[in-house]
Amino acid sequence: MYEMDETGRRILNELIENSRQSYRSLAKNAKVSIVTISKRLKQFKKEKIVNQFTTRVDYDKLGYDIHVLVMIRVSKGQESEVENKLKNDSNVMAVYDTTGEFDVLIIARFKNRRELDIFIKKLQTYDFVQRTVTALILKTIKEERIKI
Repeated sequence: MYEMDETGRRILNELIENSRQSYRSLAKNAKVSIVTISKRLKQFKKEKIVNQFTTRVDYDKLGYDIHVLVMIRVSKGQESEVENKLKNDSNVMAVYDTTGEFDVLIIARFKNRRELDIFIKKLQTYDFVQRTVTALILKTIKEERIKI
């Protein structure tokens, strides 16, 4: 486990807030030098603490109105086979290996019910998928990256 100091914490929290900041802005907001920013980001990338810089997209505004959570029961301990198929699907935003009644949980978005229907029917044909339960997400109350 990586030991995070207060300087690193400030830098990461600034990146969580806005990953598009310039080094200069990041340094000012984290109250460190630009050289420190450069060194820490290289270190964070090397340690795989920061894996990518990304953008938050409002998918509803782009027509992806169907937002679902799908729970999947998998037989014979073949979760990784099912998960590997799901992680490459363009509509799947997240894949989780879980405990409890279901083995895999995914979050996905679709433009319409027809796309969702095709996806669920395809998913049910995968080897080792025993059962799926799909929940439509009606409203997102909170969806944030947590600060450290």
